[in-house]
Amino acid sequence: MRLADRRRPATDYRCRVPETPASDLVRSLLLTVPDFPQPGILFRDLTPVLADGAGLRAVVDDLVAAGGPVDAVAGVEARGFLLAAAAAYASGVGTLAVRKAGKLPGEVLRETYALEYGEAAIELHPGQLAPGSRVLLLDDVLATGGTLEAAARLLERAGYEVAGIGVVLELADL
Repeated sequence: MRLADRRRPATDYRCRVPETPASDLVRSLLLTVPDFPQPGILFRDLTPVLADGAGLRAVVDDLVAAGGPVDAVAGVEARGFLLAAAAAYASGVGTLAVRKAGKLPGEVLRETYALEYGEAAIELHPGQLAPGSRVLLLDDVLATGGTLEAAARLLERAGYEVAGIGVVLELADL
């Protein structure tokens, strides 16, 4: 379990919470799948963690405790939605969806970010919260940080304060 420290530059994902009480449980439930989705890739599957009631509760409790007081929780498509909804419910606040480009109707804010081969974009509906609202940003995995950095920029462009960035798993070997 990791919570990036937003007091540092957005590209510096040093963690305030390097290990939490949920860390051992997450490690025990995590499924590692070799050669998926292509040969040479070692895929970390978090779905067993989310499917386990104790695992999900431990993850959400740690993310909420480390995030501090917030006005909303944002999740990055797709597994970030699951974490954000659960954390928002546990915190008694609403949730925001950071979606892949083209999935939201109407007015959107868009941010692009680099991929290994090309680029991608994510979007957010503006005006969902009052300006200055504190938002905890969640996703399942931190790989290169590009998606989370773009999501943080989106939230800031919408006028919100990114109170923290939380992930369940950091892929440090990338």
